[in-house]
Amino acid sequence: MRAEEAHYQTMTTTTGRVHSAEHAASSTPRPHAAEPTTGDFSREEVLLASRNHAMPLELLRWDRTPAGMHYLVIHWDVPMVDPAAWRLKIGGAVAEPVEFSLADLRARDRMSMGVTLECAGNGRSLFQPRPVSQPWIHGGVSTAEWTGTPLVALMDEAGLRPDAVELVFSGLDRGFQGGVAHAYERSLPVRAAVSGDVLLAYEMNGQPLPPQHGFPLRLVVPCWYGMASVKWLHRIDAVTQAFEGFQQRFAYRLQQDADDPGEPVSRIRVRSLMAPPGIPDFMSRRPIVPAGATKLVGRAWSGYGLIKSVQVGVDGRWLPAQLDEQDGRHAWRGWSCFWQAEEGDHELMCRAEDDAGNIQPLEPEWNYQGMANNAVQRLQVTVLPSISDGTALP
Repeated sequence: MRAEEAHYQTMTTTTGRVHSAEHAASSTPRPHAAEPTTGDFSREEVLLASRNHAMPLELLRWDRTPAGMHYLVIHWDVPMVDPAAWRLKIGGAVAEPVEFSLADLRARDRMSMGVTLECAGNGRSLFQPRPVSQPWIHGGVSTAEWTGTPLVALMDEAGLRPDAVELVFSGLDRGFQGGVAHAYERSLPVRAAVSGDVLLAYEMNGQPLPPQHGFPLRLVVPCWYGMASVKWLHRIDAVTQAFEGFQQRFAYRLQQDADDPGEPVSRIRVRSLMAPPGIPDFMSRRPIVPAGATKLVGRAWSGYGLIKSVQVGVDGRWLPAQLDEQDGRHAWRGWSCFWQAEEGDHELMCRAEDDAGNIQPLEPEWNYQGMANNAVQRLQVTVLPSISDGTALP
C-alpha cells in the first residue's frame, strides 16, 4: 500500500470513519437525533427546514429550475472558498496522483446536461411515524443544466489501479452528526463513477456555481439520489476496500430500526409530481380551481430508466396523461392531462412508470430514516363555480 493511500485509509475517527470492530461495537453513531414520532414538529426540524429549502411545486412548470429556487440541502455551514487557491487533488490507488486548479478544469473538455436531482429524504414528513430530520414534503427535487468536465477523463489521466474498488469524494464542509465530527464524504463504485456521465460541475444554468450549490466545484451523479453529488469538492481518492465514512455507513440507509444495518440508498426511485392547479389559499396552500376544463401538468423521473407512462387520478379514477418529448437522458419528463373540473372537493394523484417496469406505490413504504419515499402525490383541491377578485371560500 502506498504511503498516501495508507495515510488516507488510517485517518482518525474524528473524520467520521470507523476503522475497527472494537470501535463499531462500543459506539454506533446514529444519523438522526430522535426516534420516529407522531408528535408535532420539533424546533430542530423547523430550523433545518428554514436552512434547507424546497422547490415550490409551481416550478414543475419550468424545464430548468432557477438556481435560487432549486431545492437545497446544506448539512453544516457553507464553506468560504478562495477559487484562486483552491485545488482538486486526486490520489489513493492511482498510478500518478494529480492536482487541478479551477482554471485547469475549465480549460478541459466541457459537457452540459440537464440532470434531475432529488434528496433521498424527499417525502420524509409523510411517513407515519415521522423520522426526525429534514421534514421534506414533496419539494426536495429540481432540475438544472449542469456544465463541467467529465470525471472519467481525469481518472484516466491519474490511472486507476486494477485493485481500486471505489472512489471517495470529499467536500470542504464539516460538522457533527451522530455525535461524530467529520467532513461530508461519499463513495461510488468505480464502475458507476467512470460511466461517462458523472460530471465535475463548475456551472449551474450557465452561471458559476452559487456558494450554496457547491462553489467552486461539485460532483453531479445522474440517476442517484442527491447525497451522491458531493458539493465543495476538493479531493477524490481511489480506495481498495469499501469506504466506511459516516455518510456512507450510517446515513442514507433503508433501515427498519436503529439496529438494522439496512441497505444503502442509491438510485432514484420512479416518481411523478403535479404542479398545483388554480390558485392557492395562503395558509393551507390548498389549490382553488374554477370549474371547467383544467390542464393538469407535472414532471416524472426515475434513476432506473426513462419514463414510459404517467396516469392522473381524480377521486380514484385513473386517466392517461400525455407525455412531452424526452428532455435528454437524465432530466425529468413533462406530462399533461385535461380534467373537467366539477364543483366540490376532489383528490388528485399522479403515478409514473419507467421503462424498467417500476411503478410508484400508492402508499409509502416506511423506513427508519425516512428515505426514498416515492408514493403517489395526493393533492386535495376545491373547485368553485368561478374565481375572481372578491370570491369568498365557502
